[in-house]
Amino acid sequence: MPNFEITIASADDLALLTEWAHEEGWNPGLTDRHAFHAADPHGFLMGRLDGEPVSCVSVVRYGSGFGFLGFYLVRPHLRGQGYGIRTWRAGMERMAGRNVGLDGVVAQQDNYRKSGFRSAWTTMRYEGLPPARPVPDGVVLVDGRSVAFDRLAAYDRRFFPAERDSFLAPWIAHPTRVSLAAVRDGELCGLAVTRPCRAASRIGPVYAESPEVAGALVGALAAADPGVPVAVDVPDVNPAAVRLAEELGLSPSFETARMYTGPVPEFDRPGLFGVTSLELG
Repeated sequence: MPNFEITIASADDLALLTEWAHEEGWNPGLTDRHAFHAADPHGFLMGRLDGEPVSCVSVVRYGSGFGFLGFYLVRPHLRGQGYGIRTWRAGMERMAGRNVGLDGVVAQQDNYRKSGFRSAWTTMRYEGLPPARPVPDGVVLVDGRSVAFDRLAAYDRRFFPAERDSFLAPWIAHPTRVSLAAVRDGELCGLAVTRPCRAASRIGPVYAESPEVAGALVGALAAADPGVPVAVDVPDVNPAAVRLAEELGLSPSFETARMYTGPVPEFDRPGLFGVTSLELG
């Protein structure tokens, strides 16, 4: 393949990756790229043919033993010519020795299994206009940015297998986003963030001690931008999360499978009502 090379993507390249993801119907957040690049500036690879971007993959490292793969794309007119697999292999080389996770679209799941990934659960995107829900007694909803970051980061670690402070800080604090924390007796009992997209605004993560707290968070975030549909990526590993999405009148629209190359990490499954990001975990 003359004139094909794989390089680390620049911060500007991430805007192009976002556009490609939009063309695939993935509805990426308009400002996701800022947190993505902060998470791992070396973690986004771009395949270039005669200098023009034609393929990409994100391979973000977390800690010393975990990584997450996403944004695996080739421009439609160049698929089937080997550019994708070369990009994939370069990405997986960067993940050598790590347990790697991804959220795979249905059409690619068999290919991921051939590469050593195994399904852990199904994530379904639910969309719609959820109603407001009462805040449970004893719980107060506050601006997530008003909570000390060390507390937010420690809470996030209950639901994610590695520290990701450099990602989490801009994910929560970007001025285009709304983040809400649920507090009971001075302790965090929930966290959710909404971000604008071209279609439905996406809410993620949604962490909560109960469906009642999760419903209050989702309803309050939806009310922050009245009339704009929201989308939540709901893991079926928490049946209460699926029931809540249905009770809120949200409809399924997009399906992926969470897959890992190694053991499924342990986390607070009953507290995970919405995945943070299908691209970075």
